[in-house]
Amino acid sequence: MRVLVTGGAGFIGSQIVAALASRGHEPVVFDLAGDGRDVRDPEAVRTALTGVDAVCHQAAKVGLGKEFGDAPAYVSANELGTAVLLAEMTAAGVRRLVLAGSMVVYGEGRYTCPAHGTVRPGPRAEEDLASGRFEPRCPDCGAPLAPGLVGEDAPMDPRNVYATTKVAQEHLASSWSRATGGRVISLRYHNVYGPGMPRDTPYAGVAALFRSSLARGEAPRVFEDGGQRRDFVHVRDVAGANAVALDTLSGTADFAAYNVGSGDPRTVGDMASALADAYGGPEPVVTGEYRLGDVRHITADSTRLRGELGWRPEVTFADGMAELAGEGAHPSTAALAGRP
Repeated sequence: MRVLVTGGAGFIGSQIVAALASRGHEPVVFDLAGDGRDVRDPEAVRTALTGVDAVCHQAAKVGLGKEFGDAPAYVSANELGTAVLLAEMTAAGVRRLVLAGSMVVYGEGRYTCPAHGTVRPGPRAEEDLASGRFEPRCPDCGAPLAPGLVGEDAPMDPRNVYATTKVAQEHLASSWSRATGGRVISLRYHNVYGPGMPRDTPYAGVAALFRSSLARGEAPRVFEDGGQRRDFVHVRDVAGANAVALDTLSGTADFAAYNVGSGDPRTVGDMASALADAYGGPEPVVTGEYRLGDVRHITADSTRLRGELGWRPEVTFADGMAELAGEGAHPSTAALAGRP
């Protein structure tokens, strides 16, 4: 199968290209960083779609950004870019799409109150964060909440501009599938890490920022109290999920979404400590700093992906941290910023 991979020279996209090639597909790389082709350019997309059977859409502006002034850039790259791609896919008769979704569409994760069952707390108040009260409370009674796993049927509740654009991408893709008879799988990635992560940019993931600190001989700075729960999933496992999704597209419903997580939730503090240990120090410093728009806990229930598509993660947390630390000690030219 000939597969166009937008963002195919980037962190996740390059691993998808390798995974597809190893399975006998013919990946076609389309990437602003790699060859200057922009997914917002209809003519460039039209040319790239020639002879293509399916698309893995990874190109996006990622991260929380620095301020709300970044909003036009995020909307242009993620929403307009996706709309242009879908319009050109329609014209070209390409009807299969794997979309790079994200767990950020959920906002806060799943919580249980002893008295009120499953609840969805609103955004955390700045005065609470400033006072070191990081855990959300029950919106009904104020009781402490127990975090749990988020399933694909959880309501969408984007808490920042990037998250809003990822919701919009799914809505656009779903509308396209109904209008054209196309098939879409959105893979809602959790915290992806691994070799080739973007370095030293405001948009890099927390694992990359910690690794960069260690490479400079500085202690990783852990925000809040380090107790934020995340699901860190290795980039090669994410690439494998894309390959599996691509192979099953013809049998899916018009639109289906799947969480992609390791199933082994860890705290941000755990990750910083594991990375520092693998690197040989220095030990992380918990700062109490915070960012408005960050969520406290968000961890995946990837049961549906395992059960329906047969995907399984293969890279353990310990092995992944050791590999990431090793790459940090020997900088790679493969890192490209600005990819999903």
